[in-house]
Amino acid sequence: MSEKIKISEAPEGHAGPGFFATSLDSVVGLARKNSIWPLPFATSCCGIEFMSTMSSHYDLARFGSERLSFSPRQADLLMVMGTIAKKMGPVLRQVYEQMAEPKWVIAVGACASSGGIFDTYSVLQGIDRIIPVDVYVPGCPPRPEQIIEGVMRIQDLIGKESVRRRNSKEYQQLMEEYLVK
Repeated sequence: MSEKIKISEAPEGHAGPGFFATSLDSVVGLARKNSIWPLPFATSCCGIEFMSTMSSHYDLARFGSERLSFSPRQADLLMVMGTIAKKMGPVLRQVYEQMAEPKWVIAVGACASSGGIFDTYSVLQGIDRIIPVDVYVPGCPPRPEQIIEGVMRIQDLIGKESVRRRNSKEYQQLMEEYLVK
C-alpha cells in the first residue's frame, strides 16, 4: 500500500536553503482562508441541509470552518440560509453591520438568493437588496456538497484578496451603495 501524501502548494515566493519569503498579502490570505468563522443565519429548510454539512459525513471542519460563531462580533462569514421575510431584513442588516471587517456573505438556497418560489409581498426577493453577497449557492434546498463548494469559492476569494482591498475606493463605493457605515 503505497499511498502518496498530498501537500498543499506554498504561495508564490522566493525559496532557498533554509528560508522562504513571500508577500504579506499571500500569508494573510492563506491564514484567513483556512480559519473562517461562519455565522449561520438559518430560517428554513436550507438550515437543515447546513446541519447535515456540519455532520461527520460531510465535515465542513475539513475546510477550516470548525468553529461556528453565533455572535456577529466573532464571525467573519455570514451564511444566510432560507426565506428572509421583509420584517426580518433589518435584523439581518444589523447582524451584518455588527460583524468586524473583513467579512464575507454566502446566500445559500433559492430563497436567500432570489426569494425562491415565494414571490409575495412579505418575502425579500434576495438578500443582495440589503447586504452585499460574495457567493450564491443555488438549490431548493442545496445539497451539502453544494454548500461545501460555496465555502470553497469563498476560500478562493479570501485567499486572493489584497489586505488593502477593504480600504479601496471601489469597496467604499460599494458600501455606500448599500448604505453600510
